[in-house]
Amino acid sequence: MQKVLITGGLGFIGSHVTQACIEKGLSVRIVDNLSAQIHGAVPRLNHAFLQDPQVEVVRGDIAVACDWEPWIEGVDCVVHLAAETGTAQSMYEISRYTNVNLVGTAGLLNHLANKPHKVARIILGSSRSIYGEGQYLCHGCGVVYPRARSEEDMRLGRWEPPCPKCGGAIKPMATQEDAKAAPASIYAATKLGQEDLIRIAGDALGIATVIFRFQNVYGEGQSLKNPYTGILSIFSNQLRQGGCVNIYEDGRESRDFVHVSDVARAILLAMTSTRADGLTLNIGSGVATSVAEVVPLLAKGLSVEAKSTVSGQYRVGDIRHCFADTRAIRDALEFVPEVRLEQGLERLLRWVRTQAVEADKLDAANRELLSRGIMGGAGNAAKTASCK
Repeated sequence: MQKVLITGGLGFIGSHVTQACIEKGLSVRIVDNLSAQIHGAVPRLNHAFLQDPQVEVVRGDIAVACDWEPWIEGVDCVVHLAAETGTAQSMYEISRYTNVNLVGTAGLLNHLANKPHKVARIILGSSRSIYGEGQYLCHGCGVVYPRARSEEDMRLGRWEPPCPKCGGAIKPMATQEDAKAAPASIYAATKLGQEDLIRIAGDALGIATVIFRFQNVYGEGQSLKNPYTGILSIFSNQLRQGGCVNIYEDGRESRDFVHVSDVARAILLAMTSTRADGLTLNIGSGVATSVAEVVPLLAKGLSVEAKSTVSGQYRVGDIRHCFADTRAIRDALEFVPEVRLEQGLERLLRWVRTQAVEADKLDAANRELLSRGIMGGAGNAAKTASCK
């Protein structure tokens, strides 16, 4: 393989994949729209790889591109990462998320179906959000897949999803790739749609495909400007300001945090071998960590007071728990995550301390969600607004 096209290559994950490709001796073409939500109104790009003669950068928007031909020319592999990614925002920016994530992907595949090219492999960055709540274990019913939590349940503080069969208590378990898909947000639905488009078109066109379902990716370089994604970056920015971190629900909701360097390493493995061709694979740590747990870890790393409040607020479309079963990616690519959360946070915070403190846009984003009825629990938040 000689040349790689990375859509969204100036974004958080894309920039790490680009660097990994360069270190492997690969030539890279980047297509990125430099979204103001991620990069700011005036993008400040300081990636060292921008000076590398092996890297070509094109500013372009996959959602409005009428011709992929100059982007695809000479490319052997496409790493498709460009996407709108905010779960909550997707619930009211429905056209934009559908346009970028689905129409943009369709544009790529339409070109490959109708124009000469040399693309032999497509790697898609998908999301664990397609599982919804994922797999749980019920003592009486066995493995179950709970429905998305209702607004009424969350308003009443019934945070844990019940067994969909008997209504009893259930326990989250590692979610396998063959688990039932149950998207709970527009974002998740578009990611599942992307998967189907890539898989079906790849099979029809004779192009190898690899689909990676990312868990909660974090690490150095993650946008400190975007209030909709990257809770570790959002929290660290708030703590540096001396502000109070608003922890939604009861703080016991959990996520599977995986460092971006591990994600980039997995993608590179799939680019340079055939062992994952045709597979859909989780990329995660396989460990569930509660949201409330990470605030003191971040505060300690920043040497600041861990001020937070468990507000009882909630967002429609958020899941309660989900962590990855990572056996399939280990078997296919001999991939095991190398960066433990404590190490990854240290690397993240070392980078955060070199960055300017950004204006906290989370309150404004939450007001937008509240005004649209996508966020609730404002009454509880008012009662528990004291920071500790």
